[in-house]
Amino acid sequence: MSDTEKSAASKGLEGVVAATTKLSDVRGLDGELIYCGYNINELAGKATYEEVVHLLHRGKLPNSDELAALKAELAAARKLPNGVVELIKQLPNDASPMRAIRTVVSALACYEPPEAQDSLEDQAKRAIKLIAQVPVITAYFHLARQGKPLPESDPALGEAANFLYLVDGEKPSEAKEKTIDMCYILHADHGMNASTFSARVTIATLSGMYSAITSAIGTLKGPLHGGANEGVIKMLQEIGSVEKVDEFVADCLKNKKKIMGIGHRVYKVLDPRAPHLQAMAKKLSGELGDTKWLDMSERIQEIMVTEKNLYPNVDFYSATVYYSLGIPTDLFTPIFAIARTSGWTAHVLEQLADNRLIRPKSLYDGPDDLKYTPVGER
Repeated sequence: MSDTEKSAASKGLEGVVAATTKLSDVRGLDGELIYCGYNINELAGKATYEEVVHLLHRGKLPNSDELAALKAELAAARKLPNGVVELIKQLPNDASPMRAIRTVVSALACYEPPEAQDSLEDQAKRAIKLIAQVPVITAYFHLARQGKPLPESDPALGEAANFLYLVDGEKPSEAKEKTIDMCYILHADHGMNASTFSARVTIATLSGMYSAITSAIGTLKGPLHGGANEGVIKMLQEIGSVEKVDEFVADCLKNKKKIMGIGHRVYKVLDPRAPHLQAMAKKLSGELGDTKWLDMSERIQEIMVTEKNLYPNVDFYSATVYYSLGIPTDLFTPIFAIARTSGWTAHVLEQLADNRLIRPKSLYDGPDDLKYTPVGER
């Protein structure tokens, strides 16, 4: 291999353009996130998650009739096949939710006709089913591992409210529903992140929608991707109090240990999603009368900005938000998966619309000209 070719290698594919997309744009130097032309600040706190699903899948924000139709379509798609429900009940209670969700989404494909002859319209219908069913799978596994019954979804509730209804056994307050709904919006899509790339690589082989989303969930599961928000709350619990923050951060910096939720592969300034989550964390902490987790988080942010010019990412404050809402720590990443299913499926459909097998090159960096010797002579 020539020196020119070797110099073209990019570890982690950093800076390599793998596809064109109309869905989202991460503008790392400017700290902006765009969904189909809308800055995230135009959507967070104004739109609903269902409006964002419509935007990502149909290219525009819906009018009232279109929104009502999409909500009805999602509500009608929530019911899981009986065999899938039985599978959820049989999974080990101590399995991690992300393992369970990955396994069950893969199993869903067994209850669908083969996808080989599907039209793009057929795949779009599968996408809506997955957006509706991943929250139900998550809630059902959480209930089943506690030995609780698995109730029917409430078709009168939106996506965020229905998920909370299944998990908590009661309809959520308006404030709790709006909080999770905004979290769904903030997590819905994010350019060519690792899990989205996995989904596009898989669907490019025409393996099918369920294979693609299973790949994406498996990728999101990793602690360097979606699992980081669980790591944030565990870090805060380890620190224990705001008085111990400075010592903890100093030790991490001295020993080059990663501080969860700080810094981002693309954003070189503040992650634009973080301020929305920070504001929600402040509101929730004030309502609960317990600002401990928020105080610790803000002190970590202050030190890291001053010392390293590194800012919080979306995971940093989402952990405090979920924890304040009483959501179990191991459901933090599944909530990320629930929201991102809308983006993943939109990317799958976009890939299929103008598909080409994704097959990058690798650069060989091993030995050459080795000669075979019989096994007895080695």
